[in-house]
Amino acid sequence: MQTVFDVLKSVSVNHQEVESHQVVVTDAKGKPNGLLTDLLHDLINNALLFVSLKEMATAPALIERLRSHTPLPDDVLSEYSKILTEPCYGLNFALQKAQIELIVRR
Repeated sequence: MQTVFDVLKSVSVNHQEVESHQVVVTDAKGKPNGLLTDLLHDLINNALLFVSLKEMATAPALIERLRSHTPLPDDVLSEYSKILTEPCYGLNFALQKAQIELIVRR
């Protein structure tokens, strides 16, 4: 089963890593999960300024890199770890919204 980390690492838009406005976390019916989407956007907008996903092999390696190279507190890193290791059950490309939906079961 792929995780959110795996999907973020493997999916690109115009040969670039995805930007926060391009992804949303949803359930299987397409209902957005605002809490997880906000957390994912925060991760992409803030933490990934310091690290490229292409350089990281695993989500724990990414969290460890952030721990050693940023002033992010442990509670924030813990939340980032949770979203990165969340199982991703599929993708939906919502062309009219210009978004990629990451499908989770929460």
